[in-house]
Amino acid sequence: MTSYAASVSRRLPRGWAHLFLQIAIWLGFYVAYQAVRGHAGQNVTKAFGNGRWIIATEERLHTLVEPHFQRIVDGSTILIRLTSYTYWLSEFAVVGLALLWVYFRHHDRFPALRNTLVAANLLGLVGYALVPTAPPRFFPASGFTDTFAQHSHFTQTSGILFDVTNQYAAMPSLHSMDAVIVGLTMAYLCRSRVVGVLWLLWAPWVWFTVMSTGNHYWLDVAVGVILAGLVGAVVHRRWLLARLR
Repeated sequence: MTSYAASVSRRLPRGWAHLFLQIAIWLGFYVAYQAVRGHAGQNVTKAFGNGRWIIATEERLHTLVEPHFQRIVDGSTILIRLTSYTYWLSEFAVVGLALLWVYFRHHDRFPALRNTLVAANLLGLVGYALVPTAPPRFFPASGFTDTFAQHSHFTQTSGILFDVTNQYAAMPSLHSMDAVIVGLTMAYLCRSRVVGVLWLLWAPWVWFTVMSTGNHYWLDVAVGVILAGLVGAVVHRRWLLARLR
């Protein structure tokens, strides 16, 4: 082993095998995601029916706010760019970097973060399989627009993104769910109060992003947040019980 390799190995909290195991866990999740994606693609009629039901429900509740968010973003070049970058980077880049940071800097906290993300995302996949739902951007007649198709070079309905993404995965919003889990964890672990506040604002910003780009309804966001809370409560049950006592 070279001196460089030995130095890197010493910095790994539990060695290379443990790090590769964590990578394998996420590769396994990706395989499960693709399996659910194939299942959802066979239920297009059901997906559009569920999307229409959500729109009708929000209309009955007088809470169909997503088109208003879209108009706010469409009127600002800065917001268009910020929401586009946030949507594409929040689910994989930000979550991945947060996992790596916690793994190396706060390894004792890593299992809880990993377990919460894995369990919540698996429940999300169950939701995708049972309730495939077409996102708002597929319903222009209800006032929605496809922000990426109008303002971005990258669209989810063509090219490689169409091949690797689930087009009918609106319910629940994994973006919103993961943003809560990562945002609260990072806010708790960061020493800087300013950085901590920014991480607390991360989840609300992601919620706004997924709604204003036509990818999720607020009900998707709400279910994602509830899932994050329920799974987080189970994973951190000992800490919560100790606090209650």
